[in-house]
Amino acid sequence: MNATVRGLDGEATGEIELPEVFGTTFRPDLIGKAVTAARANRAQRTGADEYAGLRTPAESFGSGRGMAHVPRENGQGRRVPQTVGGRRAHPPKAEKDPGKKINDKERRLAIRSALAATADVELVRERGHEFDDVDLPVVLDDAFEELVKTREVVDALEALGLHADIERADEGRAIRAGRGTTRGRKYREPSSILFVTSGEPSKAARNLAGADVATADEVNAEDLAPGGHPGRLTVFTESAIEEVAER
Repeated sequence: MNATVRGLDGEATGEIELPEVFGTTFRPDLIGKAVTAARANRAQRTGADEYAGLRTPAESFGSGRGMAHVPRENGQGRRVPQTVGGRRAHPPKAEKDPGKKINDKERRLAIRSALAATADVELVRERGHEFDDVDLPVVLDDAFEELVKTREVVDALEALGLHADIERADEGRAIRAGRGTTRGRKYREPSSILFVTSGEPSKAARNLAGADVATADEVNAEDLAPGGHPGRLTVFTESAIEEVAER
């Protein structure tokens, strides 16, 4: 299985033999499991205040009044779970670990399967990515790693026929629904192209709409399948392909 190596002008400069990892069986179940575990393992622990709902002088009126033995303050029930402003019956505990475990072999197989999915044109289009008729995976000459200006990356993507996906992500940026708007995550943005390089992540490509940058050594299932949906449009450099093979 070979892939065409292209220059920054979009023209073919040679061919490279793809490593065996790109022939891995498609396992969406393991990919979803690995992404879920990754998201859970970076979740911040949350818990209720120990005295939430208990800061009240309310006391029960006792027996003999034909009333429930609910603590009351000015006639209003307080403290117990079924009252307004009372404590929660089973509040979230900060001691609880929100993380999830996954077997190392399953995690590695999920990454290999997600890598193989990036070479499947049908899967990539089904995920919603927009691009011209090009062979996948897209492999660029190592000159891409030397780019320092975002404008240069945009020119290269236009020559390759991939820039439509960046525009799709930019147009899809929208205000998030819910409380997240006041908590530093006001906007949600679709994922677009993933750039995989060797050595250092590309600084020139990291500011494009919806784009992510990673190295071949550190790329994981969540990078390759955001939200657990495999088939992300991915651009590799020639050196990155060789490093992926060693992994």
